[in-house]
Parts: sequence; C-alpha cells; structure tokens
Amino acid sequence: MSLPFFVYGTLRPGEPNHALLLHGRTHTEEPGRLDDAVLYDGPGYPYAVAEPDGGTVTGDLVTVPPHAYAELLTALDQLEEYAPGAPHNLYERVAREVTRTADGTRVRAWVYLAAPRVAARLRARGTRIEGGDWLAGRRDPRGNHTRTAQQ
Repeated sequence: MSLPFFVYGTLRPGEPNHALLLHGRTHTEEPGRLDDAVLYDGPGYPYAVAEPDGGTVTGDLVTVPPHAYAELLTALDQLEEYAPGAPHNLYERVAREVTRTADGTRVRAWVYLAAPRVAARLRARGTRIEGGDWLAGRRDPRGNHTRTAQQ
C-alpha cells in the first residue's frame, strides 16, 4: 500500500534526517496534524503515542514519487528500527488519518508510533511535549534551535 508519510521529528524539513533521507526525494511536503496522539521527548528525537481521548501532533505530510517509494519505505523502516512483527521495535508503522493544515482534508498516511512497550514506559515516566510540536519545543523565541537532534 503506497501511502504518504506523516513525519513529526527529525524527518521534518530542516531537520537532519530530512536532509539525509528525504531532501530531493519527495513529491510534496505540507503541514499536517495527527489527532488522538501526543508526543513524548526521546533521546534526541520524539515519540508519538496514540491517545484516544485527545491530543494533536504537529508535523508534515510527505508524498513520495512511485519510483522512489519502495526504497524510501525500507530506509525509513530502518531509521525507525521497525520490522513487521518484531518484538523489540521502538516504533510501529501504522496507517492513520492525518489532516492537511491548509484545507482540512483527511488523508490516510503511514505514521511511526511508539511501539506498545515503549508507549507504556513513556506514559508512566516520560516527558510529554506540551502542544504536540517537537520543533516548537526545540526553538527559542527567536526561532533558534535550543538542543540538537541526535538521531
């Protein structure tokens, strides 16, 4: 299934993994939001965690040309340390509805959510990113980064 990707951390435009994996390989990149999810701070990158009672994660909806899709899907799965059915995944790649910010259109997209064991640990003792925008929490009021991404 060739779905767009919803990215919310180091894969967003201007971030290190965007430059490494996505720059020049995408068809479109547009602001979006994932509802019913919250963000937690990780070691240099965030985790989105499903939250059925609300919450919104800010990110970007990325579409990829068909000729580059399979290769990019494999590269993103490797970056996120995701293997279908693997018991020690950090993330799970799931299809979720994402809303385009510009026009409110709902689009089905791949999202890397924290795997169940990681999500449980984060809910118990993680640091939640209020407002759901990882980039906003990393910039000072002048727009400068306040910490660096490590992944």
